[in-house]
Order: sequence, then C-alpha cells, then structure tokens
Amino acid sequence: MGVELKLRWGLIGCGDIARRRVAPALRDSQFSELIAVSRAQSDLAASFAKDFGAKRWYADWRDLLSDDEIDAVYIATPVHLHATQAIAAAEAGKHVLCEKPMAMNPEECDRMIDAARNHRVKLGVAYYRRFYPVIARVKEIIKSGEIGVPSLAQVEAFEWFNPAAGDPRSWLLQKQLSGGGPMFDFGCHRIEVLLNIFGPISEVKALMASTVFDREVEDTASALFRFAGGACAVLSVSHAAAEAKDTLEIFGSLGSIRVSMLNQGEMRVISKSGERYEAHLPPANLHAPLIDDFTTAVLRNREPQVSGETGRTVAAIEEEIYRQAEGRDLSCVPGKL
Repeated sequence: MGVELKLRWGLIGCGDIARRRVAPALRDSQFSELIAVSRAQSDLAASFAKDFGAKRWYADWRDLLSDDEIDAVYIATPVHLHATQAIAAAEAGKHVLCEKPMAMNPEECDRMIDAARNHRVKLGVAYYRRFYPVIARVKEIIKSGEIGVPSLAQVEAFEWFNPAAGDPRSWLLQKQLSGGGPMFDFGCHRIEVLLNIFGPISEVKALMASTVFDREVEDTASALFRFAGGACAVLSVSHAAAEAKDTLEIFGSLGSIRVSMLNQGEMRVISKSGERYEAHLPPANLHAPLIDDFTTAVLRNREPQVSGETGRTVAAIEEEIYRQAEGRDLSCVPGKL
C-alpha cells in the first residue's frame, strides 16, 4: 500500500463514543483522512469538526452523503437509525463501517448487506474486540491443546447504568431506539467474542429480568449457548450491579484460562505445566485496529475482518435471546429508587 493512498471519511454522529475513540482513530490513522462530520445540532457539529480537524460539518447526514470528497462513512448514531443511514450511504457509493449492534433485527441487517453488495461497497461492523491481542492469544492456547477440550466458557459484563432524564445516553433505555437493554447494547460484543473463539452457535437458552429498575428494557439478562463444536457458554450482563465486570473464563479438560478484565488483556492460565500470568494489552484507542483494518480492506479491495455477515450472525442470536423472553414477566421485585 502506498503512503499516498488515503481513505476519506465522513462521520455520522458525534456523541460520546465518536469523541472518545472513533474521531481520534480516523484522524490519527496513517491511511485515513477525516473530511466531514454530521450532527443535528449545528453548533456542536461545528465545534466537533474543529476539534478533530475535519474540513467541514453538516447538520443533516444526508448532505454528508452527497459530499463527493468522501469515500467511506462511520455510522455512530442510535441503533434504530443504522439501517436507514447505512443503506443510503451504500446507495451513495460510500463504504460503511457501522457501530454495534449492527441494526434492530436480522432483516435490517440483510437489507444493509444487500445494499452494500448491490452498490459494490464494503460493509463492516464495529466489533473492535475482534482485534484484541488477548483474544488472539486465547485462541492460540486453545488450538495448542494446552487446556484440553474446552467445555465451558463464562462471560460477565456488569455496570451500573442509571442515567438522569435528559442524559445524552438515556436513549439506550427506550427499546424502539436501542433495540434492548444491556444484552443488546454490550452483550452483542461478548457474543461476537464467543463466536470468534468457539465458532457457530447451535442452541440458545435465555432469561431476562428487571431486577432493580422499572424500564422498557431489561436491566439484567443471561444466555446459555451450545456451540456446534460441543462447548457451552454462559453470558451474563447487567445494568444493575454496583461492581463492574468484564470477564472471560474458559474451562477445559486439562486446564483453564481466566481474563479478569478484557479491556486490559491480563490473563491467568492453569494447565498441567502449572500456573502462569500473561499480559496482552490492547492499544490505547480500542477502535484504532478496527479503523485500520477497514481502511486497508477498502484500499486493497478485500473484505473487512468484521463484515456485515458477522453483524448479522450476532443479530440473529440476539433475536433468539429476546424471542425467548417475549411473553414472560420480566419484573422481579424492583427496589425503591
């Protein structure tokens, strides 16, 4: 790849994740250039563009798609907008890297994939944990046979999330905008990690509850997966736990792997050889490898490592999880808040 080649980006959505990770990654990537941003509030769009060196800004994302200088767009808006914006971008001839979850349901994912294929543009989804060095190391250890046959994985993702009225992230509690609660919002990340490690899922069981909060979406959920390769996994997520967690534990017939905090990359391995600790740290900007891979995919005309098909697979699993919860009473005895 010649250094003169650069992918020219437009950023749709200028919220928290865009400011903390996406825009810095687009700005700093060797083969990327941030051309324009869009946000409905003009003053915020203008200041965001200035902060990250974008040439211009738009209040309407449709105007950004009409910008001939833009080759690709990163969609960082609420989930209910993803399909509409991604399809319009593909129809405008722009490559699309979309925030997770990919869309509200598998049908929307299919429409996005079809639009990208029909207009010959690349489509990727922002499951950036695909690029974590610790995940690559976990797969390497499993393949080596050191921990034997994997039998069970346990994943826990907890945070306390109780935004005040008017908080910019409060849309996550409105199901018609977000698609669901923590299982949809960040459970999808862990489903992608499990698929990456163990391969296709053949069976899903799930339950959800409103343990603390009275909301449109669950505050706590668990899912049990059986993989085609034979292993099982339990994924538990919560918006109602005071103790934050982001763990991955894998137990095999000869040993185990424990990652106490996925974002930090430190792991403990127990096998017949004994016990050891390893550290496989991610980059400071977790989105940077994702941006670099997608940019390279476009410039070299290959598929991104996290494609629309990956996003669609996760969406289908999410749909089954929520289908199993339909018709059930999700409320336990919520505490008085």
